[in-house]
Amino acid sequence: MTSAEQPRPITAASLDETREAGIRHGFFTREGGVSDGIYRGLNVGLGSHDEPARVGENRRRVAAWFELGPERLATVHQIHSPDVVVVSSNYDGSRPQADAQVTAEPGVILGVLTADCGPILFADPENRVIGAAHAGWKGALGGVLENTIDAMVALGARREKIRATLGPSISAANYEVGPEFVERFLAEDPAFAAFFTPSAKAGHSMFDLPGLTLMRLTRAGVTADSLGLCTYASPETFYSYRRTTHAGEPDYGRQISAIVMTEN
Repeated sequence: MTSAEQPRPITAASLDETREAGIRHGFFTREGGVSDGIYRGLNVGLGSHDEPARVGENRRRVAAWFELGPERLATVHQIHSPDVVVVSSNYDGSRPQADAQVTAEPGVILGVLTADCGPILFADPENRVIGAAHAGWKGALGGVLENTIDAMVALGARREKIRATLGPSISAANYEVGPEFVERFLAEDPAFAAFFTPSAKAGHSMFDLPGLTLMRLTRAGVTADSLGLCTYASPETFYSYRRTTHAGEPDYGRQISAIVMTEN
């Protein structure tokens, strides 16, 4: 079950600049894992039907990339909510139901799992507060991004100092939705019409989740950017729930995006 290949996550230039403040991050791909079959690669999804031992080894490899043990990798039981939890340095391995985590303490890796939804990593290098959020359409519409920023501010971050990067997520070119989906967004804010364009299927639209995510981040007062990578379009690199559904596969893996703060 071992492999010489190790994870080599993608990093964002804006967050790379926070390394001097002792902050490291990575948007991990399928590369460097031990899972096989439909889960091939670095599947870290505890909720998948992959062999638990393989998922455990993949999570260990993620933590090792940060030069920490797997017990320091904090993830939550994601439920597409707007809820955020604060993680302390004595993290006990629990997985509360939530979709974002924040901390002002070093030595704990904040991770979010995705397979089309948006992983967003946050850092205020000056005040040393970090965060990680999982934002699909429900989370983005429900306020998980704004709640993550508010939770960071409560820990001492300053809104104008926070940098946020959206990692690999499904692009508008591959996210077709029905009319009832569009109506739900327009009922919230008519300006959200900017994130929908007509699709080839009558009455349907293509939804720009990354665009909505970046708009809500910047509207919340933080500096935000995106890697611009589509999970659906890159089967060798990323897991994708929608691609799995279209292919009729029974299950799918999850990639992880993570951030940690070292001792100052």
